[in-house]
Amino acid sequence: MEQITPEAYLAGFPPVAQDTAAALRLLVREAVPDAIERVRIGWHLLGYDLPLRRYGVYFAYVAPEASHVHLGFEWGAYMNDPGELLQGAGVTKQVRWLTFSAPGDIDPEPTIALVREGARIAALTRGERLAIALDR
Repeated sequence: MEQITPEAYLAGFPPVAQDTAAALRLLVREAVPDAIERVRIGWHLLGYDLPLRRYGVYFAYVAPEASHVHLGFEWGAYMNDPGELLQGAGVTKQVRWLTFSAPGDIDPEPTIALVREGARIAALTRGERLAIALDR
């Protein structure tokens, strides 16, 4: 099965969503340069894996929609979020996200910090994440 490129996937969205997704892709690469990006058609997003373990470790995503783009974190409920920027508490058990309507809405410094934190948490073992949950 041939993989679709991120650019081809994003081409189906409005220009502002494409631009917002492009800006977020750059921030993910800046924050975690060795992250592996791939289109996950079934999930309707660009997924990011850490090059760890046998098949990699999924840690983040960029999910465009017609009116906005989400930058999400698989283990977001376990992340340190000092600015309380992450959305999704009470909606999902573990995933958290940020939502942006345009590239100008993105504040690079806290966004990069959250991407790095998402990668750090994803790289932990299940036991280490459980310890975080028990501490809260």
